[in-house]
Amino acid sequence: MAELEKLKRASVPELNQILGIPFKVLDDGFVRVIDYMGTDASIVQAARVSYGKGTKKVRQDRELIRYLMRHWHTSPFEMCEIKLHVRVPMDTWRQWIRHRTASVNEYSTRYSVAIDSQQMTKPKEWRVQGIENRQGSAGFIDAALGKELTEQEKNLQRLSREVYEFRLESAVAREQARKDLPLSTYTEAYWKIDLHNLLHFLRLRMDDKAQLEIRSFALVIGHEIVARWCPLIWESFLDYRMESLNLSTREVNILRECLAGNDEKAVEMALELGLLKREKDEFKTTLELRELETKLKRMGVVTPWR
Repeated sequence: MAELEKLKRASVPELNQILGIPFKVLDDGFVRVIDYMGTDASIVQAARVSYGKGTKKVRQDRELIRYLMRHWHTSPFEMCEIKLHVRVPMDTWRQWIRHRTASVNEYSTRYSVAIDSQQMTKPKEWRVQGIENRQGSAGFIDAALGKELTEQEKNLQRLSREVYEFRLESAVAREQARKDLPLSTYTEAYWKIDLHNLLHFLRLRMDDKAQLEIRSFALVIGHEIVARWCPLIWESFLDYRMESLNLSTREVNILRECLAGNDEKAVEMALELGLLKREKDEFKTTLELRELETKLKRMGVVTPWR
């Protein structure tokens, strides 16, 4: 049997410094690291098993990690895991728990009294329902109306807590007494996930289109935790996932015509594909085309149908 190298447990001093320390999110939420396994080096080690010895001289760690990220080689990233302790409003937790690739243990209001904390909304924080993005928001409610909404929220949360505690004092079972608690009530959970699935979570939840509350948690996890834990992975993730542009075939074809100065051809293609509609003397764009406009703007390309 070949002699194997002696190993030490992978450790990241920058992450060790924040173990157990909560990062505040929203008004009373937090995220903190409980434990972790693996580092940037663990990803490299796992990837090089496929190639055997000697490949380190060909590709340095950063180059290999960027190659893996660029070409969507995901299994090496599953070699790292992290366990977080989070406190999050129940409505936000509903979105969070949809990511079914983690091991979870949540605070139970059947066994224990519900946490006496609810997320509060300041008068200037009430958001207007989005029109183009029907599942999102766009802008903020007038401050005067927001003040009234916040006062209503305080009264509702206070009443629901009083009713809940009265039920407990009246010997109503905890599993039943809890049923009218608002979704703004905070819950806590231990959440363990591998790095590959964590990056997928962050790619969706750090996006500008994600709901503000869960995006606030995702940004903290990414910039405060993953950036310390696996800095080379984080660098390549930002480059290839968060800050890159993904173009479809039709978008590439339209872009090609724009760059060649063939504005009429680009407009014609958009019309033929149903991305653009002509109404009298104006053009009406679809959601897909508006997303392309955002990409073109990032590249400094003027849209010919505007």
